[in-house]
Amino acid sequence: MKVFLMSLDMRSWRAIISGWEYPTEKDEAGQTVRKSELKWTKDEDDVAVGNSLALNALFNAVDPNIFKLINTCKLAKAAWDILEVAFEGTSKVKISRLQILTSRFEAFQMGEDETIAEFNVCP
Repeated sequence: MKVFLMSLDMRSWRAIISGWEYPTEKDEAGQTVRKSELKWTKDEDDVAVGNSLALNALFNAVDPNIFKLINTCKLAKAAWDILEVAFEGTSKVKISRLQILTSRFEAFQMGEDETIAEFNVCP
């Protein structure tokens, strides 16, 4: 998926790795507010396009059941993070899976009275 997003446009991949935030400005009272899209600079618009391209690609890459997890996301990075946890798990889950795999591999051995043919059909 990473390569696909990069092939669309590097702005798409940058939106995933660094995130995107709506451009802001100060109003008359000094409060920070969202900048009107009509006031966006070329650079702000380019970054927003990258977010939109990446989000569109993610929405179209998943099946309808997975789409339900990310359909409310406005930021490509947020959708990516949800998909990453859904498909790869958290770091604790990854470590647990590696430990299980390691213990299965260590326990994987052929008995002394077993032939290779018999060992090959074991579950």
